Amino acid sequence: MSTTAVAPLTIEDAELLVATARRAAEDAGVTVSVTVLDAGGHLLAFRRDDRAVLISGETSTRKAYTALQLNAPTVDLVDAVQPGGLFHTLPTALDRPLLFIAGGVPVHRDGRLIGAIGVGGGAPEQDHGFAATAVQALA
Repeated sequence: MSTTAVAPLTIEDAELLVATARRAAEDAGVTVSVTVLDAGGHLLAFRRDDRAVLISGETSTRKAYTALQLNAPTVDLVDAVQPGGLFHTLPTALDRPLLFIAGGVPVHRDGRLIGAIGVGGGAPEQDHGFAATAVQALA
């Protein structure tokens, strides 16, 4: 059985993701924090603007972690945690609490999960848009 190697998410990739999300937010007049994690959940890049709400840094990290753990954009997971949803009884005894609010997007290369980006500070729909724009720039 052969396996195909997939290039990991690099520091350069992470910096591009952060810069693209930041630019998109600034163009919209929003100040955000951005977190990029590799496939193992390790922090590759982080940016928090002093003008951002203090908790936005933790929020962006938790959004990225949630997108990574569940391999799905967090915007798609909101209904899953409601009563009767797929993840309504998801255990919370994870390394870091999950955050089911828009703004976390997994990053794939060659169809494989290689990391995630989280954006916090704007309205959830804005944060999702900034993260999605960044992921598209990496493609």
